[in-house]
Amino acid sequence: MQTIYNVLIMGASYGSLLATKLLLAGHTAKLVCLPAEAELINNEGTRVRMPVKGSDGLVELDSRKLPGKLSAAIPGAINPGDYDLVVLAMQEPQYRSPGVRELLDAVAKAKVPCMSIMNMPPLPYLARIPGVSVNACRACYTDPTVWDSFDPKLMTLCSPDPQAFRPPEEKVNVLQVRLPTNFKSARFDSEAHTAILRRLESDIEAARFDTGSGRIELPVKLRVHDSVFVPLAKWSMLLAGNYRCIQKDGMRSINEAVHGDLEASRSVYDWVAKLCMSLGADAKDLVPFDKYAAAAQGLAGPSSAARALFGGAPNIERVDRLVKTIAAQKGMHSAAVDAVVALVDARLAANRQKLAQSSASPMPSS
Repeated sequence: MQTIYNVLIMGASYGSLLATKLLLAGHTAKLVCLPAEAELINNEGTRVRMPVKGSDGLVELDSRKLPGKLSAAIPGAINPGDYDLVVLAMQEPQYRSPGVRELLDAVAKAKVPCMSIMNMPPLPYLARIPGVSVNACRACYTDPTVWDSFDPKLMTLCSPDPQAFRPPEEKVNVLQVRLPTNFKSARFDSEAHTAILRRLESDIEAARFDTGSGRIELPVKLRVHDSVFVPLAKWSMLLAGNYRCIQKDGMRSINEAVHGDLEASRSVYDWVAKLCMSLGADAKDLVPFDKYAAAAQGLAGPSSAARALFGGAPNIERVDRLVKTIAAQKGMHSAAVDAVVALVDARLAANRQKLAQSSASPMPSS
């Protein structure tokens, strides 16, 4: 008889993609989100649309029609001890939000194994990487204190390689996948906790979706690796593509960022890969630049980091600054990465100043 795992996913947007894969494999998932999102998801479920080879258009998965059970709740309604695994699927700055912060701390104190699918590795995960000074990296985080209660042995990182977005014209329970690649997770320190991931991996691999005219295999699998460096392969992609969408006076697509000057992109990509190998990664842990560049051709929109920055966000995930900081610990330096960090710093400073001015403005008289 199949063991059914109960998985808590903090973040209902990107998190609904992994949740859908778990549901298709027969497991139970609960999404942590805002009250209006939770009400909508509990009433109407979620919809995830993805491209599938051999299918015209997008295949839509309605959570209510899948074998597993889905529900949603606000942070204050959660008991972390009820779950076998917690998945961190919010953007790093969100973990200091009221309610979310307290739930994250409760998760840490409940000693439940956590798998992050953030681009920004949680601080406890960095402690698992030999030779990284975690204290020197704290300034790269919006609020590093939210991670202080975690045992690094209970934290792993999963590279969020699949690309997805919420279509702006749809309700917030709809997610559309544009690049259906795999989630790549490092193992936990413990064999027992790693066994949970391997079971989820095999169940997702075996699951088939009934289209009404036949059962088909869907993309976006979970792959579990023994190397702690495999999820860091995303760093090269982020620095060569996502963060280089950010320009001084605007933003460009990931495709343009990578292919506008392919050799400049390759240089940044290879430099970050060299950093990962200096930490102990093997070349086989990483993704070749040409494979990434081919995938980037299909990414016609700006990165989420660029959209957030030019939408006025006062904080975003700072993988750019983290990579620069860790590289400095290894005596490595890149003028191109420095330029990216400076652009992000300047835009964040402008956003924060604008926010401070608007909050200090007197209320207009009636």
